[in-house]
Amino acid sequence: MYTNLTVLCAFIAVASAANVHDRAYYEEKFFNWLSTHKVEAQNGEHFVRMLQNFANNDDLIEKHNAEGHSYELGHNQFSHLSAEEWREYVKLGLKRENQTAPAMIHSAPADLTAIPSSVDWTTKNAVTGVKDQGQCGSCWSFSTTGAVEGAYSIKYGTLKSFSEQMFVDCDNRSNGGTDMGCNGGLMDNAFDWATKWGGISYEADYPYTSGTTKKSGTCNTKISKDSKAAPKSHTDVKKNDDNAMMSALAQQPVSVAIEADQSAFQLYKSGVLTGTCGANLDHGVLAVGYGTDSKYGDYYKVKNSWGTSWGEQGYIRLARGPSYNNGKGQCGILSGPPSYPNL
Repeated sequence: MYTNLTVLCAFIAVASAANVHDRAYYEEKFFNWLSTHKVEAQNGEHFVRMLQNFANNDDLIEKHNAEGHSYELGHNQFSHLSAEEWREYVKLGLKRENQTAPAMIHSAPADLTAIPSSVDWTTKNAVTGVKDQGQCGSCWSFSTTGAVEGAYSIKYGTLKSFSEQMFVDCDNRSNGGTDMGCNGGLMDNAFDWATKWGGISYEADYPYTSGTTKKSGTCNTKISKDSKAAPKSHTDVKKNDDNAMMSALAQQPVSVAIEADQSAFQLYKSGVLTGTCGANLDHGVLAVGYGTDSKYGDYYKVKNSWGTSWGEQGYIRLARGPSYNNGKGQCGILSGPPSYPNL
């Protein structure tokens, strides 16, 4: 299909000068990747650009994994993108303007022995399957529904999947909200908006479409809502405090904000992420537990919204401890502040 001599020669010239292996090595892996991920080139030039990005990422993966870090990189659905293209593709969508005030602050208990050594809500029927926000900056809505799904399951004994599309379409200034659909939002604001809205629709009734349309749709007010999913209030977890965070996670899954624009996130595959990442918060995700890896130490387990082909079946483990980002936590996980809904 892609046999244009000019196109192939262009890649050969670049790859032979900059990459570790010869062209045939990358081509074989890339064609297998294309088949797996069902990606089609727009034209010959696009094919060459994707192949070059893939080769560069392959070299990065090989070099990193040979160095014996606490986490591994690997190919995924983003392998054909440069770092700049990837950031544009995933549309990191956290907007912290007009953050609503919490009803309460969750602090660490006086008796720290009351905090369990590990927690994992994915084993307790409190976390729905990993979802995929696609090319829409709606991470905030996935973090919001995830936190509500956990709180709902713990309180009512039933795990329901709630609608991100309802938040993307309806949680805006026209309907008394402050979030901005595919242009970003904030979990605390979404919790409070759902309270005013009187509930949240189910995923099955109001399915997600913005990942492919790349924009909000028209708010459908005729779809039924579960009033029991409307938070009575929300609680912020005391900032920059691992003990407070673990105590909150022992109670329920917690919405968190992190900095995810680093290259390690694009190709993260497994392990405990200890690599350099800052605290310029740009991505809303869901903390679902914490624990200790026998080899790589303490971590928080975090559910992302980039599908199951990314990371550990859609999850990432971020290093835990006061030494990260001057107490703000790895990738700023403790600094948001973290928060959870009260049903």
